[in-house]
Amino acid sequence: MDGAAFRERLRAAKSTELDRLGSKLLLPALTDGDPTTRRVLEAAADSEHAAHVTFSRWAADEPDDRAREAFAAVAARERDHRERVLDAMDGAYDPNDGGPLHEYLRGREGAILRVAAGTVGRGLVADRTHSRLVSFFVDAGDSRRAELFRELRAETEAGTRRGLGLLEALCESDDDWADARAVAEYTVLVAYDDYADALRGMGVDPASPP
Repeated sequence: MDGAAFRERLRAAKSTELDRLGSKLLLPALTDGDPTTRRVLEAAADSEHAAHVTFSRWAADEPDDRAREAFAAVAARERDHRERVLDAMDGAYDPNDGGPLHEYLRGREGAILRVAAGTVGRGLVADRTHSRLVSFFVDAGDSRRAELFRELRAETEAGTRRGLGLLEALCESDDDWADARAVAEYTVLVAYDDYADALRGMGVDPASPP
């Protein structure tokens, strides 16, 4: 197993969930059915803030030097992303922490599980979110904000690739790869279930065409 094969197997296993997370229903789900520019940016800031907190905690208590360094780098990136999203907003906003995805991530122990869940599983989810945010601002004729989320998407993808490389260094057996795949798949599932629950709460079938 290598990083590229790991990602492709993860994508194949969770293709339905990832496709739906990338649909036009995502932003209504993230904004309680109110996908205005302000609410969309608030949801994005919340996501970046929660990620910063998660990776900061991991960087503080991770015993593996390689993983700790990687988590510190991601924490710094997510802090930067949060500040850039806040700068793109009109008016002040204090981002919220938490949510089912980060509650799940923060319960993971061990470098392999954290890297697989946090940088790869969450990375694929974040890619869908950033893609949808780009489309939202393109459709709104807001080229400045669309370009912001293109940049955040590219930087997050670079982090996902680094995470896959780190998994190659950390995984020493088929069992390690199997454990990594299990938590990465479950990370996608947690994100999808949160999305689906939000839509059901609005009376929308998450399996319906966008």
